[in-house]
Amino acid sequence: MSSFTTGPPNVAPPAPRPATAAATAAAPAAAPFSTPALLAAMLKTAAKISDLFFTPGKPPLVEIDGKLTPAGTARVLTIDDTRRIASDLIGNNQHAIENLKESGSCDVSYSMPGANRFRVNVFMQRGTCAVVMRVIPAKVPDLESLNLPAELNKIVDLRNGIVLVTGPTGSGKSSTLAAIIDKINKEQSYHVLTIEDPIEFLHAHKNCIVHQRELHSDTPSFALALRAALRQAPKVILVGEMRDKETIEIAMEAAETGHLVLSTLHTIDASKTVERIVGAFPMAEQHTLRNRLAKSFRYIISQRLVPRKDGTGRMAVIEILKSTLRTREYVEKGETDGKTLLDAMRVGEQEGMQTFDGDIERLIRSGALDMETGLAYATNPGNLLLDMSDLRLEAESESESESADPLLETTEK
Repeated sequence: MSSFTTGPPNVAPPAPRPATAAATAAAPAAAPFSTPALLAAMLKTAAKISDLFFTPGKPPLVEIDGKLTPAGTARVLTIDDTRRIASDLIGNNQHAIENLKESGSCDVSYSMPGANRFRVNVFMQRGTCAVVMRVIPAKVPDLESLNLPAELNKIVDLRNGIVLVTGPTGSGKSSTLAAIIDKINKEQSYHVLTIEDPIEFLHAHKNCIVHQRELHSDTPSFALALRAALRQAPKVILVGEMRDKETIEIAMEAAETGHLVLSTLHTIDASKTVERIVGAFPMAEQHTLRNRLAKSFRYIISQRLVPRKDGTGRMAVIEILKSTLRTREYVEKGETDGKTLLDAMRVGEQEGMQTFDGDIERLIRSGALDMETGLAYATNPGNLLLDMSDLRLEAESESESESADPLLETTEK
């Protein structure tokens, strides 16, 4: 078990108060948790748990369909409990220990033999340790089980270029990329290289060789690993995240030299993704960068998770921007009135493109999504409401007919 200090430095602990033997006997110290046993008990709470939370002053919590609920034990965690859990999860990872001391947080991966893997973030708050663990399913998902659009199957046949999956934290980006890699692994015969922080889904060698490198344990940075990847003869490179200018630059270079590059960005839609990439470069380089991006991007897929109408969980709402003559022009020259990427996606349905609001409308009309929820997650709720006016009027008409009192009805004679 590793050890690290918590709490503000140079602060002496308060002097213990005198206590009688009877008082001490009445309040024995709580028995420490076994971290693996606690995790196993928490995972049994429900079939679809996305995250586990450990914080002083609350019992262990799990997130199910976006809501927190106690799990594993009703006992409230103490400062020592969360510190010990964090220490068990970090183990002997010296880089993580140093990061926690110097930066106040660290990322590690944790595995339970024969069970789940976790992406773990340990961080300091109010001088104490807190832990959040993202559950990584043991089985790599496929595109069908995630109910993703059929258009994404075409990514498997791409020979080069950049494919980006974007969205907020917890929107399913890693699952989508894992499903794409798994399909490539089954259907192609390539060398696939992933660079992750930390490694999430474990890919077995199938038709492809899949090498997975983890930040800090296998390589010091995304940029260095990417540069080395160009000499390791991969056909497909997955970069966990486009974090900085250097990583974006090398990823573009890889795409331009015949590699298929898959990566993620924390942006809300396709248009903001282009702005983020271009904005990472100085103004003098942005025109050239736009030209390179226009030629190298193949898909920008944006995701949002929304609650299902029947309350059985969440589903992905997807926006797809595809490389076409029109979209390449808009990326290269910039968006103007009447010439935006959103406009291109609206009219590009036959080419495999779709917008968030179009996908939300489809889900509402199919009965999978509640209208109020759909409007809350829409990019432009006002326009979506106008597009759905026929459905709204129909619902209001049905409501009025159901509320009519037959005793007040009169019949003409």
